[in-house]
Amino acid sequence: MAIYRFRVTFEDYEDVYREIDMPSKSTFLDMHEEIHKTTGYAADASSSFYVSNDQWKKGTEIAFKPTQRKKDAEVLLMENIRLSKFIDDPHQKFYYVYNFDRPYDFQVELIKILKEEAGKDYPALFKSVGQVPKTMTAANFPVADAVEEDEYVEEDETQYGVDDEDELDGFDSDGEDEDEEGEGEEEREESTGYEDEY
Repeated sequence: MAIYRFRVTFEDYEDVYREIDMPSKSTFLDMHEEIHKTTGYAADASSSFYVSNDQWKKGTEIAFKPTQRKKDAEVLLMENIRLSKFIDDPHQKFYYVYNFDRPYDFQVELIKILKEEAGKDYPALFKSVGQVPKTMTAANFPVADAVEEDEYVEEDETQYGVDDEDELDGFDSDGEDEDEEGEGEEEREESTGYEDEY
């Protein structure tokens, strides 16, 4: 039996990758699950492999937990399709989207075809480089936006307080600094406005 060695790389974290040995008779669901044994992410999220060319252009989709729309379009299902069905090139590429709700994109490339080693269990992790993001939220826009919004609100609250003080300080200093230019008007504003507030 042939063994496919795939390099699985985070698209946004090119220095983080895994090399996984998969039997040729394995399904795409087997590979999906094996990838997430190495990442620690939940494997039950809706995901898809896309048969790709050398430029990582998405072609035929092979889906796990597809939407009803995709089912109606008769999308291929990971659990029904063996890897060998789409290995047409010694460096075959698959674009892989994990978790459509909060997606991570991966590039999956066949880097070697090996012979099965007697006594070795497959699938098998051959190489692990780099640390994956700790959680799915670590590199996703929804969470980044939430953090920015929180910070924005806090800054606004602070700025309102600072602005009020700055305005008061500004009236004091403006009154003193600009006495020479317009003593009459500045003194009236300073005396009426300042004393009314206190």
